[in-house]
Amino acid sequence: MIRSSRRMGALGVCTVAVLALGPVAPASADTVDGFEFTLYAKQVAGPSPGASMPAPKVGDTMAFADDLYKTKDDGGDKVGRDGVVCAVVRTGDPMDLQCVGTVVLNGGPGGTLALQTLAAVDPNDQAPPALDIAITGGTGDFKNARGWVRSTPDGDWSKMDFHVATR
Repeated sequence: MIRSSRRMGALGVCTVAVLALGPVAPASADTVDGFEFTLYAKQVAGPSPGASMPAPKVGDTMAFADDLYKTKDDGGDKVGRDGVVCAVVRTGDPMDLQCVGTVVLNGGPGGTLALQTLAAVDPNDQAPPALDIAITGGTGDFKNARGWVRSTPDGDWSKMDFHVATR
């Protein structure tokens, strides 16, 4: 379940996901409109994905954090980080997790993005599907941000495609 949850947020839940590496392609020719970019999230040390855990109950929470990179390369430049907290709000098939997270982006553009999703999770699914995560706000270059992040499992990573509108 931890591995599936991570991929929802990075929010990565995840996620998600960042931008310290110089220019990022804007969403349009008018850079005031927003940004579109891709980052890769790798979970920092935490519980092992194979660790035995009791069945989740409504109200159980979990937290995780990722380091964010412009490329899928541990040795590459780290451009940000995220932190995500998820709460079980429904058990069964599927289980629903309410997840909120914050992405900190270093550099140009820079600031924070607030993310949120209700994620349906199959704890037995070893290949969870892509997840769309709402951008609910931001700071710095992302003031008044809205939009979404698509988090897609990619091996030990999560690929995070950001679609950020800022006006």
